[in-house]
Amino acid sequence: VTQVSGSLMSIYSADFGNVDVKGNIQFAIDYVEQLNELHVFICQCKDLAVADVKRQRSDPYVKTYLLPEKYKLGKRKTSVKKKTLNPVYNEILRYKIEKGLLKTQSLNISVWHNDTFGRNSFLGEVELDLGTWDWNDKSNRQINWFPLKPRTSAMALELENRGEMKLALQYVPRPVGGKKTLSTGEVHIWVKECHDLPLLRGNRLNSFIKCTVLPDTSRKSRQKTRTVAKTTNPVFNHTMVYDGFRPEDLKEACIELTVWDHNKLANHFLGGLRIGLGTGKSYGTTVDWMDSTSDETALWEKMMNSPNTWIEDTLPLRML
Repeated sequence: VTQVSGSLMSIYSADFGNVDVKGNIQFAIDYVEQLNELHVFICQCKDLAVADVKRQRSDPYVKTYLLPEKYKLGKRKTSVKKKTLNPVYNEILRYKIEKGLLKTQSLNISVWHNDTFGRNSFLGEVELDLGTWDWNDKSNRQINWFPLKPRTSAMALELENRGEMKLALQYVPRPVGGKKTLSTGEVHIWVKECHDLPLLRGNRLNSFIKCTVLPDTSRKSRQKTRTVAKTTNPVFNHTMVYDGFRPEDLKEACIELTVWDHNKLANHFLGGLRIGLGTGKSYGTTVDWMDSTSDETALWEKMMNSPNTWIEDTLPLRML
């Protein structure tokens, strides 16, 4: 098992082993019935470990997951506090989720050192089982201190960084040169670059991106970028154009972007995005691919609401 978990550890672009976890985190959780939202109030941390030994500093931030990630709610993050082992945040991280669904969830709260040029270092975590949580107990809503623990959640590890993709989308309702009578437009997808892609084997990574517009899985729907060799931070700068979109089609379609490590024998999946409204349905049929996270949905909605404008974001890659 240690061999397996050791090799798993090396896949994710985060550093779990180098820092001895210490210190505490202060937070409170509450469920706000009127909003159907879980609120996680992150107050502060104290006596954190030093992550950057050379410069004797940590630049900590806090990250939360609802596990087992069944509801695709993704992660939430606080801001980064520079050069401190006692950061004060006073930030609320919110999850839109029905209260009944929380019975099957755990809340994972972890603290990280933000390394601009390398791998972020893990500084400790706390995990709460929401299935046994008493929401009516007033003391459970109060701000409490919790000791940070070494990495315990295999599930959170699985969701750890697969890197991220910087991209921009644009909807062009009436393309130049198109027939005036047709009311179909184009979706333009500008894949700019990826950051911190995971290394699956050795220290070489030759990556490319595939794009499909679901529900169309035919060959003509597939486009891909060139392969960028030997880097975990590839720059693609590649634009793909898909035509034939009526405004109402935008509500039913989903752009699936997947990142692959190119290998002579077999390409390996690194992570992906599904950008759409995330309604679970397409043209009235229930489909499992309409499962966009809140960040992915926000990008699609902004594109729909701002025709002829490039809408840019950097989104975390995930398992699909």
